[in-house]
Amino acid sequence: MAFEASHLQRATSPASSGRASPVYPRSRGRADDGPNRKDKNFRRYASGVERALSLFDTALQEWADYISFLGRLLKALQVRPNGSSDIPHKVLVSKRLAQCLNPALPSGVHQKTLEVYGYIFSILTKDGLGRDLPLYLPGLSPTLSFASSSVKPALLSLFETFILPLDPGTLRPALKAIVLSLLPGLEEESGEEFERTFGILNGLKDVSGLKTGETPNTVDVSRDQFFWQCLFLASITNSNRRQGALSFLARKLPKLGPPSDLTPFYFQRNKKGGIVFKAEHLSPAMEAVTSPEPGLLVRCFATGLRDEQLLIQRGFLDLLVTHLPLHSPVLLVKVTPMDLEKLIAAAASVVARREMSLNRRLWTWFLGPETLVQRRDSAHDLSDSEENNNLEAPSSFTQSEYFERYGLDSLVSSIQKMLANESLVPASKARPFRICLSLMDRWEIGGLVVPKIFLTAMESVWQYQKATLSKESFTEVLRSANVFFDGVESGLIWGELTKLLKDALQGGEPGLQHAQDRLDLVLFIITKFNIKDEEMINLHIPLTALFIQICIRNNQLRSSIWSNVNHIGIFRRALTIFSHLVDLIPERAFAVASSQGCPNGWKAKEGGSDPPNRQLMDAIMKFYTHHQGSLEGSAQPISAREIGELLIDSASQMIEHDLNPMGLMGNLEIQLSILEKLIRKIPYSEKQSWESFLSVLVDYSKLLSTKAEEHFIFQAISVITTALEIVQLAMPIVSWKSDYRVRQIIPNLINSLWFQLSPSRPQFNVEAARCILRIQRISPESQLIEGSITAMMVAGRSGSRVRGTDVEAARRFITLWAHSVTTLTGPLSSPRIGSTTNQNGDQAFKERFILARPLLLLLDSLFSPKTELFFFVSNWLGSLPSLQIIFDFLLQRLQGLGLLNKPDHADDLNATFDNADEILYFLQTISNLVQFSKENIWSALTAKISVDSSNSGESKVKKSPTEEAEKTATDEEPVLTVQTRLTRICLHIFRIHKQEDVVLNDQSFSLCRAAAILLQHLFLGPSSAFIAEDNFEIFIIETLSWSVKYHDVLLQIHLMDLVLVALRSRLTDSRATSIPTHRRTMSRETIRPIGQAPLSAEKNDKDQKIQTLQPPLVLLDCMMLGLRSPSTHPVLEHWVVFLNDCLSLYPDNGTHILMPLVDCFIKSLEVVFKDMRSSFEESQPRHAAAVEPTTTLITLLNGLEQALASAHQQLLHSDAGVPSAKSPEQVQGFFGNMVSGVFSPEIQKSRPMTANNRLTVLLCFKDAVRLGLKIWSWGDHRIESLTTLASFNHTSVRMKNRTRRILEHLFAAEALECLETLIEAWSKQDMEVGLAQGSTVFNLLHALNESRPRNTIPAIFNAIYSRTNPNALDPVRKSTLTSELSDLTLAGFLIAYMRSLEDDAMDEIWTDCMTFLRDVLANPLPHRQTLPKLLEFTAILGQKVDNTNFGEQRRMRRDLGDLFVRLLSATFTTRPLGFSLDISPALSAEKSSSDSLHNFDLRKTSISDDIVAILASIVPNLSKILIDPDRITAAATTVSTQVLSPTFRWKSYPQNVTESTLGILYAMSRIPEASKIWRRDVAEAFNDSKFFCASSLALAEKGWLPILRQWVLLDKDRMPELLARLSAPTSAGIMFGVGASSARLEADRKTQFNLRRIATLVLASDHDTFAVNLSSIQEKLVELMTATAASSPSSATRSEIFMLLRSLLLKTSPVHLVTLWPIITSELYDAISSLFPDGSSPDTYNINCVVQGSKLLELLIVLAPDDFQLREWLFITDTIDAVYRPRDWDPVALVDELAEDLDSRAGLLSASSQQALNSNSNNTNSEIKRKPLLISGLLKGVAREELLDRVLRPFFRGLSINSFESVYNMEAPEWQACYEDLLADVFDEGTIV
Repeated sequence: MAFEASHLQRATSPASSGRASPVYPRSRGRADDGPNRKDKNFRRYASGVERALSLFDTALQEWADYISFLGRLLKALQVRPNGSSDIPHKVLVSKRLAQCLNPALPSGVHQKTLEVYGYIFSILTKDGLGRDLPLYLPGLSPTLSFASSSVKPALLSLFETFILPLDPGTLRPALKAIVLSLLPGLEEESGEEFERTFGILNGLKDVSGLKTGETPNTVDVSRDQFFWQCLFLASITNSNRRQGALSFLARKLPKLGPPSDLTPFYFQRNKKGGIVFKAEHLSPAMEAVTSPEPGLLVRCFATGLRDEQLLIQRGFLDLLVTHLPLHSPVLLVKVTPMDLEKLIAAAASVVARREMSLNRRLWTWFLGPETLVQRRDSAHDLSDSEENNNLEAPSSFTQSEYFERYGLDSLVSSIQKMLANESLVPASKARPFRICLSLMDRWEIGGLVVPKIFLTAMESVWQYQKATLSKESFTEVLRSANVFFDGVESGLIWGELTKLLKDALQGGEPGLQHAQDRLDLVLFIITKFNIKDEEMINLHIPLTALFIQICIRNNQLRSSIWSNVNHIGIFRRALTIFSHLVDLIPERAFAVASSQGCPNGWKAKEGGSDPPNRQLMDAIMKFYTHHQGSLEGSAQPISAREIGELLIDSASQMIEHDLNPMGLMGNLEIQLSILEKLIRKIPYSEKQSWESFLSVLVDYSKLLSTKAEEHFIFQAISVITTALEIVQLAMPIVSWKSDYRVRQIIPNLINSLWFQLSPSRPQFNVEAARCILRIQRISPESQLIEGSITAMMVAGRSGSRVRGTDVEAARRFITLWAHSVTTLTGPLSSPRIGSTTNQNGDQAFKERFILARPLLLLLDSLFSPKTELFFFVSNWLGSLPSLQIIFDFLLQRLQGLGLLNKPDHADDLNATFDNADEILYFLQTISNLVQFSKENIWSALTAKISVDSSNSGESKVKKSPTEEAEKTATDEEPVLTVQTRLTRICLHIFRIHKQEDVVLNDQSFSLCRAAAILLQHLFLGPSSAFIAEDNFEIFIIETLSWSVKYHDVLLQIHLMDLVLVALRSRLTDSRATSIPTHRRTMSRETIRPIGQAPLSAEKNDKDQKIQTLQPPLVLLDCMMLGLRSPSTHPVLEHWVVFLNDCLSLYPDNGTHILMPLVDCFIKSLEVVFKDMRSSFEESQPRHAAAVEPTTTLITLLNGLEQALASAHQQLLHSDAGVPSAKSPEQVQGFFGNMVSGVFSPEIQKSRPMTANNRLTVLLCFKDAVRLGLKIWSWGDHRIESLTTLASFNHTSVRMKNRTRRILEHLFAAEALECLETLIEAWSKQDMEVGLAQGSTVFNLLHALNESRPRNTIPAIFNAIYSRTNPNALDPVRKSTLTSELSDLTLAGFLIAYMRSLEDDAMDEIWTDCMTFLRDVLANPLPHRQTLPKLLEFTAILGQKVDNTNFGEQRRMRRDLGDLFVRLLSATFTTRPLGFSLDISPALSAEKSSSDSLHNFDLRKTSISDDIVAILASIVPNLSKILIDPDRITAAATTVSTQVLSPTFRWKSYPQNVTESTLGILYAMSRIPEASKIWRRDVAEAFNDSKFFCASSLALAEKGWLPILRQWVLLDKDRMPELLARLSAPTSAGIMFGVGASSARLEADRKTQFNLRRIATLVLASDHDTFAVNLSSIQEKLVELMTATAASSPSSATRSEIFMLLRSLLLKTSPVHLVTLWPIITSELYDAISSLFPDGSSPDTYNINCVVQGSKLLELLIVLAPDDFQLREWLFITDTIDAVYRPRDWDPVALVDELAEDLDSRAGLLSASSQQALNSNSNNTNSEIKRKPLLISGLLKGVAREELLDRVLRPFFRGLSINSFESVYNMEAPEWQACYEDLLADVFDEGTIV
């Protein structure tokens, strides 16, 4: 609580509040029998009382014994000496009497107890009773709450007769407790004792303000302030007695409203003209209720209004209406605005109950009494002269005006604070929305509140979405917000949104972030809330969309604003909002005609001119501000038709403006999308003109064509294309086709797109091809695109700016072909050859096939052999899968020339050959295709083509090629092949020229030669030869190297052919091998799977015959130079073929040169791959490469695969034919009789090969696998640029497919070595090759057919056995150990791989796994390091099998369970846990550091090598692994014997206990079969004296306490057993000396441990678990409280007693603790009193005991149980005096008295003490919840002798004020903080003796 001096003044105490000579409670308690101790009669009297009191501890068994005890005590008290008014042993007497008022005892005992009380009070004088009131009142206070009807009169008589007449100064400290004790009597107004109790309370009110000597007849209401403050505090703190307080308030609370006559002097005007009350005219009753702290009145009502009981809420609402109206002077003058908000918020919260009885009262309070409202009708208007004398009073307001004047601001402010609450609890966040929804039931309230809080409410939900991490929580809050949103008027919603948009879009630079937040909020509202109401989508959304568009357009015109790059985000947000709104507008919204115009809004000007934007904005804003967006009483400001026209015009103008600058492409795309939506929704209007828009597109397309190489160009092209599509959609078809601007734009776009098709820039290849297709669809004529592409190619061929531009143009065309052939093949569905359905087929084809002429230009390069373009096109055709499409195109062109339509008619020969030149051209083109294409030409030629049956009478019968050649061209069949068709064409030409009447010329002969050449290729196939001369191979090789250096790729191709001929001629005795001169075999044709055996023995003999000499050494250097040089990339495939041919010339297939070759391949691949990856990652395009990087990579991979295949085949050849001998000691198990054929290529490794050759090949294999993994993993990465995503996906998929093929072959050849390479990469995450191996390696293994689980799992087993027991493994399956892998790494990979497998894979690996595990168990010693991992592997196997149903499940599960149990035993047999339990941390760290190179990264797997951690993951699934209960029990026994018991018994316990250890224990507690086993271990660990030395508090809380909870639930005898260990203190037999001290210390330690164990069990258990044991616990505590410093056990156990009491308070309901309160009060009082210099028994309570007692006291104050509030005044000042202290105030509470005593002893002045108090209160005020201040962390580092001065003295000094502040702030207790602090104390071994 922060008390501001500006508006509150600390009131002084009334004159009677003090005492003449106050006596402290401590002094009264000790001044027992001092004056009478020497009196013999009094000693005899005291002895009799003592004997009577002793009966309480021995003779009480039943309730009758209590009555007998009380009778004996009463008789003993009645024999007092004459003249004596003292009670001997009064402290113990008061304690026993309080214990006799136990609610569990019958009313007879209570009556007898009250009789004793009455007698004691009667013999005490008034001053004596006032002095001893702290002794007797706490026992009487709670009685009325449970007293029977027969007991209540006697109890009330005691209050009337003895307590009420006491001096007011004596009653003042206990007044709150007395009020609380009497309030239960007021709960029932119809009760018999209600009036009597009310009278007592009223009497207390009257006497509380009396001066000394005054009588109640002179009562002044202004003196009742202290009573009212105590009553308010009682109502605030004690909800169970709030009903009684409400009843008293209903009768006695003064009316706090203004006087009924409303005299003018009650009012005055403030500076703003408002009406306020004068504070000096408040009535005395108002001052009494609100002084000194008016906030207590507000908090009393606030807590009552928030009470859980409906009747209490209703009662306080009635009090508000009748006693505290909103226009009350108290609320306007005395109460602060914050407190008024608190009161109104509490009142408004009652609507959450949805109870009409509460709502009616709330409306009445908010809207004012009806009598005030009715008086306005009869009020007379005042003249101007009268206004100064008669000011406006509340009675002249309407209900709406009344609420607006007095309650609106506070209610709005309180709701806004609730909305601004940062709590993440969904219920708390949704509460204000439910309140607002209920407030909207009354339009007078909701109509004023909702407009002020609507945006705040929406922003609250928006902020909550960003803050919360739970989607479910946000959904719950959003649901409540949606209900509120649906109840708000649509005009209000869109009016507020319009204001937001205007604020955001009209702001400048200082409000940049504010504008962005405003727009984000608008976007959130329109996307998360229901705005699809009919009125919204037809009226408000179109208007708002137009408003946004106008704001954006205005900002565009002010170019200085949007030119700032920081405002681009605002612009884009505004466009996003605009797009969302346009999506919501239906077409019918623009179809409504506006026939009446807009009389109250904006009117369109005649002549069709655009209206000014400012006029439009004003019309829209006026509609929402003046008319609240409603059509009632006003017309729509702009008609629907005009809105649609304005939207389209403004949208097109915005795009025209943004097309001028470069760099806003993203915004343009959004704007174009919006324009398209508008065009589709808004009806066409003749007013729409697109001339200006198209003119801008023309200029922009020209600009793009001149900047084709800029990095932003493609996105701009895409924008222009989209704009063209939109214009084509909007314009009539006739206007579109006739517009000349379109014919200017399309060529410019094609020119720009042509640059983007370059394969050296693959970022936009796919997108550019798709863009061309889009342009084709909207182009007025297809010839526009075809001509533009042709012009680009011709320009490239004729230009000579850069060398190789011909090839570059071809590459771009091929890229376009590759990405558009699937979409542009539709035209090829035109009439095929022989069809007559289309008379002008050529023209129709041109319209549909835009790549016709560019394709012919490309095929023309085949007429010029030995050119770079020729080789490029021939290579492309050789790998072209769509070659059939080209043949179809050429044949269709021939058909269009009339050659096939007019066969065998001599009179029409001249007409037939009118197009002879074209026929010749097409025949030569087809001939070039056949000649220079590869093997795929024959698949295209033999493809079938369909024929129109109308042109032929023959049936559809398939003929052989011979039969086809003999038939004439007219004898066509319905189904023919291309080869047959071409043959017929050639024969047809010959046949025509053989006729006699034909005149031949040069053109005819050319045509015949072309036909002959074509037939030669068709029937004879490729055949040519070239014999190289001898003895010049070295020179040719050197020349070839020279050509590489000078980048002459044509020369390289010829030289490579020449080198091969020369080398073969030189190295063989036979004639040189013929090399085809017209075609060469490409690399992909020679790729052979690695490891494939020779096809025949004949080839082996031939190879051995050829391998006589070796090629020269310079050949290797030449080949490596050609492979790594970037200049050779255009002909790299020829180099790969050249390499493959050269390797066959080496004796060993180049094995001895394999290492440098593979290294060269790897480096070249890495360079090219890095360049390709960078091209996608960098924003700026890189320098264009000579060849597409993807093609280069694939070619290099082909060469690498060929080299590896050649070397591996040589190894297989050298090892063939020699069987392997099985060693006699070989294990005949999994590794001795593995199923043959798993790795078929490896079976041939039967004869040992040369070590160097094999090592060389395997190292090369490993390098290739690493590179393949790196390339494969690249495809799993995501790129940031979405514009290149399609091209990236296309490229990455190609690379993945090629990498997968080579890895397939590598795994087929050397599966084990390749797998080890992947495991090595998986384990080394710090290397570059690691990348994302955690998942990439497994994805790769799952993608390869050769690495299926049935192949991979045995390979992993082989790898493990190769390192643990290699002698038992078949030599064929041994690893070469070239990978730095340990058996632990392999076992970890095995586990991770098993987790990644699907459950269905168990079917194919089950047998191998079971065989492997049996072999391991046959000889487990070599596997002792990996046995824990194998145990986890077995557990995973069992879990996966549990999810499947293959095989004989019962037998399989039985076998697996047997293996698991045996493996578990073997694990601890070969590697006992005890050896690792005591390893020092330093040694462990050193060992882990030294083994880091051989162990995999622990982050790779979920479980470390620790056997305990592994078991912690296995034990929860033990029932899935072991079905048999006996085996589960056996496994649990093994775990307990080998892990748990050694851990708890080891000397390092409990430091060796980890989270995993406790995880095992907790998991076992959930297994029924292990019930007895784990409980034994828990008991052993819990009873160990070192249990409370836990390694960490978190481990104790999260680990031990859940286990102890399970333990207590299953074993109910734990608590009685622990209680039985507690022995009562005794002083008999205690010797003096060293032995006695040791025995006492041992007894103290045992007692302390047992008490802490009991407290720990209480903390671990559920609430009220040990309520049945409370009587036993209380009995033991009473016994231990009798301990002294010399007893055994001694009083040092008091600390643990206080800890146990704290645990009971936290875990037990207060109703069960009734019997403990007298004990707790007495013990706490004695403990704190021991700090006084003359304190009683200072040796009994050491400083630790006092600290724990202080913590117990603070816990009681924080939790504030009802029964303790009746005793709280004994310890702290619980009234207003804690803050507003009277002038003559002396501390009465024990803590306050002690604080002053400690300060005086420390020499502190009162001023400094007060300063410390204030600072303490300020600090406490910042706390949200009531937390304990005396926490364990505060005590750490403080010496024992300094605890009192540094910790306890400041704590005592501020305890009362902190308690009052917490009550004033209405803070809820922080239960978790109290729990954690107690847990820290229990597990603090430093406080044990």
